[in-house]
Amino acid sequence: MSLSFSDYSTRLSSALLAANPENINTLCDHLLAAWKEKRQLFLCGNGGSAGNAVHIANDMIYGIDRKTGKGLRAHALPANTAILTCLANDEGYAEIFAKQLAVYANAGDTLVVLSGSGNSPNILRALEYAKDNGLTSFAILGYDGGKAKDLADYPIHFALDDMQVSEDSQLVVMHYAMQWLAGHARDVNA
Repeated sequence: MSLSFSDYSTRLSSALLAANPENINTLCDHLLAAWKEKRQLFLCGNGGSAGNAVHIANDMIYGIDRKTGKGLRAHALPANTAILTCLANDEGYAEIFAKQLAVYANAGDTLVVLSGSGNSPNILRALEYAKDNGLTSFAILGYDGGKAKDLADYPIHFALDDMQVSEDSQLVVMHYAMQWLAGHARDVNA
């Protein structure tokens, strides 16, 4: 059986329409407050979700307010391969995000984890670090949400068993948040 684009786009659209927008709206409000108060946003994920974290950090730094260049202080934790390989080698792969948060993050900052399964040990450790150190955490998840669904302060869950559609959902949520924030740039720079 071959896959048609219509089938794929229907699965993505259905997943997006089935999502509860409450935590997505909370994410937008929280990021706006962080932007106004010059707090930081940290993003992490593995594989394609790591690529999404880097992409989203770029959008939040530059895309939300191109006129003034005063974007959100966003950091993609999977972006620096030297740090990742050092921490994985010395501390174990499960620690690659939490150890960075221990250096960079402050209470009041925000963590957004991106995960298909919600069960990656490094994602769970980052969420645990956030909970123990005063960061607000959001998790954009697929499949059954895994352990991250219960660990995150605000889970954004797309109940589907498809990694690519899960990764698409991550970008849709964060691109929506970026455009929503761009619409409120005047509130930040007033």
